[in-house]
Amino acid sequence: MVQLKVTEEQGIMEKLGILTDAAKYDVACTSSGVDRRGDGTGMGNTLAAGICHSFGTDGRCISLLKILFTNECIYDCKYCINRKSNDVPRASFTPDEVCTLTMEFYKRNYIEGLFLSSGILYHPDFTMELIYQTVYKLRQECRFQGYVHVKAIPGADPALIQKTGFLADRMSVNLELPTAESLCRLAPNKHRKNILAPMRQIQNGIHANKNELTLYRSAPRFVAAGQSTQMIVGATPENDFQIMSVAENLYRKFELKRVFYSAFVKVNEDKELPALAEGPPLLREHRLYQADWLLRFYGFTADELLSEKRPNFNIMLDPKADWALRHLELFPVEINRADYQMLLRIPGIGVKSAQRIVRARKNGALRFEDLKKIGVVLKRALYFITCGGRMMYNTKVEEDYITRNLLNVEEKLPFDKDGMTYRQLSLFDDMKVTMPPRQEDLPKTVLGQI
Repeated sequence: MVQLKVTEEQGIMEKLGILTDAAKYDVACTSSGVDRRGDGTGMGNTLAAGICHSFGTDGRCISLLKILFTNECIYDCKYCINRKSNDVPRASFTPDEVCTLTMEFYKRNYIEGLFLSSGILYHPDFTMELIYQTVYKLRQECRFQGYVHVKAIPGADPALIQKTGFLADRMSVNLELPTAESLCRLAPNKHRKNILAPMRQIQNGIHANKNELTLYRSAPRFVAAGQSTQMIVGATPENDFQIMSVAENLYRKFELKRVFYSAFVKVNEDKELPALAEGPPLLREHRLYQADWLLRFYGFTADELLSEKRPNFNIMLDPKADWALRHLELFPVEINRADYQMLLRIPGIGVKSAQRIVRARKNGALRFEDLKKIGVVLKRALYFITCGGRMMYNTKVEEDYITRNLLNVEEKLPFDKDGMTYRQLSLFDDMKVTMPPRQEDLPKTVLGQI
């Protein structure tokens, strides 16, 4: 068993402050997407999508205990705050400390699960072994049956990744950057082959486990909630078309559950990094997430949304509305006759409302007032649909006219009232409460002494 050597005395609360802050730029965590009931002998389960969501203004999930096992790292990635050449406070948990924090936070209903990532301490195998020990203790000794998401460390022994996969609900391997060329330039110690190898291993393991479960229902589950990855957006010159093409290939070839897009935050000074005078490209990140949704649930492909001649998304319009405006020859669509796939391509109609339309029109022709009750956003859809052969208003089916009207429709963007933000909420944010807890009370609160 790997033993972690502690080189200096640090309290658990000091480590928690360092290692939660160090994890805030890793966005590749979300709910489990799997229902797994506890067996009654332990604590927790992953019912109702696993965790109770809470999101920051930039869309990042803050509902898990999201920490690094260590922010020590042997690599020197130019974009990373934890790179070895940076002079930052360093800390490392022990497996017992992670288990203690997870159980105490869970008991107090602060969290519903754990997201555990790590810098590379000494060697990928050493780090992966520590992650495995931690999750093993959490599952077997603490009897924690809630949601656990851990990072698979590229370059680690496949046997360690395999063992960890039988304990975790979800695993992720960060792609880091969209292309191998960019990875070579900004993360010279990392190699695309080493990143894709554990992705393929996890994919194959999930398939093998499904086959085993068909024969033996009591067989242990392997990464039941699937795998995800993360790409940094804006640190390198790839356009949106290249990024979406990479994402599409990952979904198709590796069957990922999610690709996360992280707007580049300049935390280091380096000649290879962009200046970002206007701050992190959060609006670009927002458009990529919208397009990603279209790939996964709406039947779009990357080359429908963008092309080499038109490689970037329209900042002013969401990708679906932009696509519709470039294909006005397909509109208006008759709601009472259009098939399901065409309904999904109408701005203002989502997956649920399209399903409701298909079901409801079996009972008779739909009217505009029916669509509103169903959940269609008519202020967006009215330019693209007819009911019984008539449009809702006397509307011009012209690109400029519709564009002007759509731009008047308020869209929820990843900004707060003070402008752009990328800050992840701390576990100890007082959320503007007039009397925040005293500093000396925080350790007692976490450890259950008050």
